[in-house]
Amino acid sequence: MGTKTTVDMLTADSVSILTQQTIDVGGVTYTLGNHRRAYVNSTGGREALTAEQPEDVVAAVMAIWGDTPTVTEPQDDK
Repeated sequence: MGTKTTVDMLTADSVSILTQQTIDVGGVTYTLGNHRRAYVNSTGGREALTAEQPEDVVAAVMAIWGDTPTVTEPQDDK
């Protein structure tokens, strides 16, 4: 069984990561399931991306996003 991760819809403000579980049977690869997770280029989004995705995916996204978040998280008015 394997995992295929695809960086999809990458912009300066957000990214969607598609993760597919695959299995190879007799030389044919079958997809068993898909999972999609979106992240925004905010402080919290960057933390979630780093915690949930492999290093190579994080590095690819951060190469486009740069060092500074572009999305401001809403403030809690409590």
